[in-house]
Amino acid sequence: MSLLNSVWAIVAGLLGLAFAGYLAASVLKEPQGTERMKELSQAIFEGAMAYLNRQYKTLIPFAAVIFLALFFTRGQSYAVSFLVGAVFSALAGYAGMTIATKSNARTTQACIEGLDKGLSVAFRGGAVMGMSVAGLGLFGVSILYYFYGDPELIDPFAFGASAIALFARVGGGIYTKAADVGADLVGKVEAGIPEDDPRNPAVIADNVGDNVGDTAGMGADLYESYAATTIAAMLIGATSMEGELKIAGVIFPLLVGAAGLIASIIASFFVKMGPDGNPQAALNKGLWGTNIITGIATWFLASSPEFFGKFTEKSDTFPLGMPLGIFLAVVAGLVVNVAIGYITEYYTSYQKAPAREIAESSQTGPATNIISGLAVGLKSTMLPILVIVAATFIAHNLAGIYGIAMAAMGMLCTAGMVVAIDSFGPVADNAGGIAEMAELGPEVRKKTDKLDAVGNTTAAVAKGFAIGSAALTALALFNAFAEKVISAGKIQGEFALNLLEPTIVIGLFIGAAVPFLFCALAMKAVGTAAFEMIGEVRRQFREIPGLMEGKAKPDYARCVDISTKAAIKQMIAPGLLAVVSPLVVGFILGAKALGGFLAGTTVAGVLLAIFMANSGGAWDNAKKYIETGQYGGKGSDAHKAAVIGDTVGDPFKDTAGPSLNALIKVTGTISLIIAPFLNL
Repeated sequence: MSLLNSVWAIVAGLLGLAFAGYLAASVLKEPQGTERMKELSQAIFEGAMAYLNRQYKTLIPFAAVIFLALFFTRGQSYAVSFLVGAVFSALAGYAGMTIATKSNARTTQACIEGLDKGLSVAFRGGAVMGMSVAGLGLFGVSILYYFYGDPELIDPFAFGASAIALFARVGGGIYTKAADVGADLVGKVEAGIPEDDPRNPAVIADNVGDNVGDTAGMGADLYESYAATTIAAMLIGATSMEGELKIAGVIFPLLVGAAGLIASIIASFFVKMGPDGNPQAALNKGLWGTNIITGIATWFLASSPEFFGKFTEKSDTFPLGMPLGIFLAVVAGLVVNVAIGYITEYYTSYQKAPAREIAESSQTGPATNIISGLAVGLKSTMLPILVIVAATFIAHNLAGIYGIAMAAMGMLCTAGMVVAIDSFGPVADNAGGIAEMAELGPEVRKKTDKLDAVGNTTAAVAKGFAIGSAALTALALFNAFAEKVISAGKIQGEFALNLLEPTIVIGLFIGAAVPFLFCALAMKAVGTAAFEMIGEVRRQFREIPGLMEGKAKPDYARCVDISTKAAIKQMIAPGLLAVVSPLVVGFILGAKALGGFLAGTTVAGVLLAIFMANSGGAWDNAKKYIETGQYGGKGSDAHKAAVIGDTVGDPFKDTAGPSLNALIKVTGTISLIIAPFLNL
């Protein structure tokens, strides 16, 4: 069978899903531990599923309206593509969340046997989400292309993924931070009890929140990026290449995605360590293995005569020849993947100077802690941007617009491993919470804490990956938007944004302002939900006799319900802002103004997302550094100041910051759909 066939990508997608099923079965065979551990795990599972069910039920009318609108304006193919993208996103969320919440007690039990065993269970539990995201993303895009044969008809698949991801990110972030703020401010600061103490009424909601935010939320985010990048690359391949190269340009992104998914499966077997090994090093082996295998496979694909191997002549667009230029563009994306990870780790890990400086500043109170954290976040924007623009410059000079799309594809094709490593974090965090609540020995908690500390770093790195991928995806979507405006006959020649045209500048300013308004709505939502949660936790401490003495059980379900209702209610406003704003700009001001809007949203959104994610991560790890015994350790004035800084940073890094990724991509995917209808 010819390589120029989407069947190979379909097979790779199904292989990823089959591997996810294998991992799920292997995790479920592991023992859960004591009855108390089983009870706690079940409570977390039920809370997570209740939230997910309510979220998706809320989104059904929204999805139905869009489906009908697409059906009557663009036809059946557009509507079906949208629906498949939305449904597959929901399926990925259910699959990943189910196994992640069923892996936590099993990880705790495995840590009793050894740290290496705990790592194995937690990683396999997280990898179910990773393989589901990559498998469903690749399978969905490739199967639709197999039936429709036109990348433009599958464009709404990305919008379906984006719409679900936006609400999953915003709603999950509101849920987790409302619970976290209530648990931390009342439990740690006011009551002086440890994190995950079973006396804290918000502790189950907090553990549920780890999953709905970092497992379902991140999974939906990168599923969306994966789909949008693949489709944008296919669209650019279809419009920027001619003759026999056209089909190669469309199919090549699918097979790069297939290579990345298979590389993720192979490299997952590299994630191993001895009883006294380093969990971070074990996870790094998986990430490096995925990148290296993907790079090798991409070279063989690009140099194949069926793709670009026979087009070796140099040109203005391909100064090194076509196969080498396209291969190096993909490598540029893989390098961005690794580089942003290291930069994020530097600015957020408590083993590095920035977080330690924040910890040191905590000695003089919360004000200096917050000032220092803001400075770290602002400073941390420069290096990632330089990496992204360098990759964009190199990819464009090697392979033109198609090179930019393939750089984005190079970064996103490893999403299976990245999401697996990210989802490892909530599993490990929950395992530590269950160890504390089940009152297991300090040796067990020491092992779960070691896994949790690594999980905090991987979560920060995954957020950096998500932001970087959003930037490259946005560039690919912007180029696809410009090509679609041209192909629709709206403009002859190049789609240029002349900054002397007032409407373009107006679009640019509106686009740059939207991320700030979006973040304001998300932050306000967390504050509103947290206010109610804090009041409930205080009420239970005050009104339930014997709670602080450990003689009575708190009402965990009440706190879970508060977070769920608040998240569902508060996610609507920022979600509608993201969906409506490009429609208003496009239809009122025209295509060029919408181009300016996309540019403004992308630049401001990426910078704001990096700032918020890194400052929040640094605040979190500054607190953890003090908890190792520095500057007086737990309970000291420095620790109390750091807890307040961490509380400010929580909605930065887990709600508003990550949600900006979805905002950027939703505006891009909507713009692609409406482009043919716009005036200039």
